[in-house]
Amino acid sequence: MEFDVMTGGSTWAETAELARLLEANDFSGMLYTETSQTPWMLITAAALAAPTLTFTTGIAVAFPRSPMVSAAVAWELAQNTKGRFRLGLGSQVKAHIERRYGCEFDKPGPRMKDYVSAVKACLRAFRGEERLNHDGPYYKLSLLPAQWSPPKHEYGDVKVDISAVGPYMVGAAGEVADGIHVHPFHSMAYLQNRLLPQLAEGAARAGRSPDEIDLIIPVFAVPGDTPEERAPLLQRTRTQIAFYGSTRNYGFQFDDLGFDGTSAVLNDKLKAGDIAGMADTITDDMLDHYAVVARWDDMADALIERYRGTASRLVMYLAAESIAREPSSAGRWGEISRAVRAA
Repeated sequence: MEFDVMTGGSTWAETAELARLLEANDFSGMLYTETSQTPWMLITAAALAAPTLTFTTGIAVAFPRSPMVSAAVAWELAQNTKGRFRLGLGSQVKAHIERRYGCEFDKPGPRMKDYVSAVKACLRAFRGEERLNHDGPYYKLSLLPAQWSPPKHEYGDVKVDISAVGPYMVGAAGEVADGIHVHPFHSMAYLQNRLLPQLAEGAARAGRSPDEIDLIIPVFAVPGDTPEERAPLLQRTRTQIAFYGSTRNYGFQFDDLGFDGTSAVLNDKLKAGDIAGMADTITDDMLDHYAVVARWDDMADALIERYRGTASRLVMYLAAESIAREPSSAGRWGEISRAVRAA
């Protein structure tokens, strides 16, 4: 398993500084979310500062961009990182796509499947394997004159991944994607009983093996040798799980584990502005399923025990926050990284 850090908005100087620190402590890479900033320039700054790390978008928002634009940016990043870039795409939610980006959100599952196929058609054309001729239900691309095609390079086999939670999108990942970004709000029961079977069904429809598809899994890992040391990240974890769990479409994860009705409770508290009450709703029993809480020296073994054989890349959801709060913790995170990667 590879061992990455999730990060997001920052300045170029800050992301370069973090990249150098992570590289010095034997992390595998950095995963960039697209929230308040686009990820491309941040990845560029980090890649120049830390030339051995792998960089992933987890995720870049797909639908506001043409598949050609996404493919072209990915192609350039792959060239300049010497193949250490993966394009992770996501649909975002209806309100953001329609009201923030001003784009259509019709049938996001089928649209994403066509989008990935279109991106891959562009990449094949960039590699010179075939003429551009994608004729899908949502995207039709057939024009790529030689003078508009990006220069060929030896790192053109760019991996294209998508985020997925529900059965259609997970199946679509099985059909067309190189990897799947698992939602940070997940239990092993969800992975084993829902996601992996749905992924296998999608792969079978495309005549693929599910082993071809990498699982990129963000984890709420909370290390610390005392309750006081763990307390800040633990409270952050409860709050974030509660926020994700308040989404009704994710409520089945609580129900599957016997925490029936939790999503509705969280949604009501969210509407009331009771953020503290939301966090308090997440019990220790729930944390056992949705987070990994351990002493520093035990964290690597806990992660390996839970995710070995399932994850291709583990992504630490809270490590950047932990290091920002206590810079000296970078070395201890590095010890965890070395142990996980060795396993």
